[in-house]
Amino acid sequence: MGQYALFDPATFDPTELDEDSRRQLRALIEWFESRGKDRLLADDLDSVWPTDFLEFVAEQKLFATFSTPAAYADGLPNTRWDAARNAALSEILGFYGLAYWYTWQVTVLGLGPIWMSANDEAKRRAASELDRGGVMAFGLSERAHGADVYSTDMLLTPASGDSADDDSDGLEFTASGEKYYIGNGNVAGMVSVFGRRTDVEGSDSYVFFVADSAHPAYRLRESVVHGQMYVSTFSLENYPVRQQDILHTGADAFSAALNTVNVGKFNLCTGSVGICEHAFYEAITHANNRILYGNRVTDFPHVRSAFVDGYSRLIAMKLFSARALDYFRAAGPEDRRYLLFNPMTKAKVTSEGETVVRLLHDVIAAKGYEKHTYFREAAQLIGTLPKLEGTVHVNVALMLKFMPAYMFSPTDYPDVGTSTEPVDDSFFFAQGPARGASSVRFHDWKPLYEKNSGIPNVGRFYEQAQAFTSFLAECAPDESQQKDLDFLLVVGHLFSLVVYGHLLLEQADAISTEMMDQIFDFQIRDFSGYAVALYGKPSSTAAQQQWALNAIRKPVVDAGRFEKVWNEVVSYDGRYEMQP
Repeated sequence: MGQYALFDPATFDPTELDEDSRRQLRALIEWFESRGKDRLLADDLDSVWPTDFLEFVAEQKLFATFSTPAAYADGLPNTRWDAARNAALSEILGFYGLAYWYTWQVTVLGLGPIWMSANDEAKRRAASELDRGGVMAFGLSERAHGADVYSTDMLLTPASGDSADDDSDGLEFTASGEKYYIGNGNVAGMVSVFGRRTDVEGSDSYVFFVADSAHPAYRLRESVVHGQMYVSTFSLENYPVRQQDILHTGADAFSAALNTVNVGKFNLCTGSVGICEHAFYEAITHANNRILYGNRVTDFPHVRSAFVDGYSRLIAMKLFSARALDYFRAAGPEDRRYLLFNPMTKAKVTSEGETVVRLLHDVIAAKGYEKHTYFREAAQLIGTLPKLEGTVHVNVALMLKFMPAYMFSPTDYPDVGTSTEPVDDSFFFAQGPARGASSVRFHDWKPLYEKNSGIPNVGRFYEQAQAFTSFLAECAPDESQQKDLDFLLVVGHLFSLVVYGHLLLEQADAISTEMMDQIFDFQIRDFSGYAVALYGKPSSTAAQQQWALNAIRKPVVDAGRFEKVWNEVVSYDGRYEMQP
């Protein structure tokens, strides 16, 4: 099973990480395990804010160590922003519950505009806040506009300058407005807030500043969800914004919003992986030890098929996420391929997580609703990951911007290796202006497909990928279809499968040939499904419909391969059960 075996709390020891990081992650696992499953599930059912978890975070200086660039460590050892170990932390937190992952995720987002700024004082305040165990928040979205930053109603009015109040020292603006769906907004020591000035028009009006949730002018309204996560509505009412609170202005503020998304929302994929792994353990252990009509449940062919499909999709999620991480860490001004792989992790990987849990739920059925199972929580919350941080269709539309260059204009790049070095990923906070997607180039996807085409289902999927290039060259969406997002989204999903398969093949040495063949079994089926969807779209032309029919393939059937993967699946029976 190699390095992509499922996360197992009992054996977790990522030797690619340094010993201090491994110690902190093992301490985190031990905290959850000693706390126990009964408490974990009860707190979820009772919607208990995770105060004890944040106390542990403070005691261990976990977020401080993992979220502070080394330049602001102030003597705290082993401190850096290291995307490799952050991914490991994200997976573990997802494994034990979305609420714990969410406090971390929102803290990462809140820190993005701070670490990206030139405001040294704000950075030192953030480092101090983390050191004492505090969390952050990202004040971007609004009730009326969602994350549409062009339409923000958080208004900053220039200060008159005639106040005699001592607190007015350095006062630049007073901010008023409401933010909606803001995680950690109940306790965040620093909230990165996006707004616009009332005295300036256009992109020059944007401002990113920090606010304190304990300030009297910060009014906490409510949590907009029922759960452990506090997803707040808050308003600022003439909140004093001083010079030392300002992070970004003008177009730089707009870029900081998008660049923070590039950094922070990568965690969605690893959080989804962790949730699926815990659910998988419960599902296989339950199903393989249950007798129905005189047969073990897992003796039924449809059950084995669901498990093999779910497991192969889960392994693919891990493979793609790990490989995308390498491109994130290798990124620079001349290599921005991560701008495609980021929406892939946000939309494609997390959607696959939904599929995995659905497949497992179809097997364990009513068991998946029981209050004593982690699976109930997984089934309830797995769908939030592709939806919490921007819907799938937004991210698929973003992928489409890169499709012409990816499919037809390859560029030579140095090989990108696996990156686990214990260093700061400094480019994350120096990405530059958030524009120029059309100028991003990619390495050629075809040679790796050709190299692996001897794997039966890889070869068959490569036929579909080549057919997709023919579609784009010969019957591409016309002018009216390019305005039809419903039609274009199907094209985007077809494109995403080519990208997904490419990065999976770059990880071919990490898994068996049989496992890769099984992964491309579902790749073929998914491509065929989207081809049928394109055929049925109201605006599809006769040429496009014929293309769709010609692109449909059946995966290569191999009973021996399936059996080998099934044996891998069933080996997880009883391997992990969280302590009561």
